[in-house]
Amino acid sequence: MRNPWVLEPALYWPLTDGSSGLYLCASQVLLPLGLERSLCYPVPLLTFLFLFLVSVKLLPVDCERKTDEFCQARQKAALLELLHELYNFLAIQAGNFECGNPEKLKSKCIPVLEAQEYIANVTSSSSSRFKAALTWILSSNKDVGIWLKGEDPSELVTTVDKVVCLESARPRMGMGCRLSRALLTAVTHVLIFFWCLAFLWGLLILLKYRWRKLEEEEQAMYEMVKKIIDVVQDHYVDWEQDMERYPYVGILHVRDSLIPPQSRRRMKRVWDRAVEFLASNESRIQTESHRVAGEDMLVWRWTKPSSFSDSER
Repeated sequence: MRNPWVLEPALYWPLTDGSSGLYLCASQVLLPLGLERSLCYPVPLLTFLFLFLVSVKLLPVDCERKTDEFCQARQKAALLELLHELYNFLAIQAGNFECGNPEKLKSKCIPVLEAQEYIANVTSSSSSRFKAALTWILSSNKDVGIWLKGEDPSELVTTVDKVVCLESARPRMGMGCRLSRALLTAVTHVLIFFWCLAFLWGLLILLKYRWRKLEEEEQAMYEMVKKIIDVVQDHYVDWEQDMERYPYVGILHVRDSLIPPQSRRRMKRVWDRAVEFLASNESRIQTESHRVAGEDMLVWRWTKPSSFSDSER
């Protein structure tokens, strides 16, 4: 087996011949003699910098247990990369669930083991780093767009051990799905608007009908009051002329003389309002209780002198 050559970009100054510059050196160790031979060639500055950066980047650095500034920066970068991949995965899964669910997901909340397996395949991260990312989400006050849920979705998760599934707060949907959902939302809003408009229009019609009925009922009540006053006054005048036996007249008798039998049920509310109006607003009619034909009954008596009544009429 041949001994490999190792390329090493290096800066040599001064050289044996008194010159300086950038050189690419190749060294070979001759085994088993243990001897080493090197060959150096001059290279341009840009080529030297490129080879130097590549060699530095390929240097393996173990930062798992180190706390220096360089390792902390690398750990933070790895954590952000993990969170970025996790965010994209959960957003895509949630978007698929809301757009027809082609993968037949049971929920937008992805089980934590499934998410951990995906992240391990994509970023080659260990389970401890995945748990560290979940811990950072729990302790962070920022909205990272990832919800951690436990057995009871209504309860707040405080530790990583209680996390059962992860859900994206911002589902990522395709253009077609977005357009269809936007169209459906617009149609729904239009239908709701027209239903509300029809309801308000119907309510307005109902209120106008109710107001008209109240106005008609109030007008009918005033007409009934006027008729009652005329009947009671005429009865009192007839009593003064010895045409009636009593100066009062029964309330039910007045009702029966003014309202036909077939209309009494329909006119009951108008009659009751007229009786109440006379009791509280008409001083010329007095309500009394008398025994008539062996029965106690309410009667109306006209209290104003008939001479004034005749002149007014």
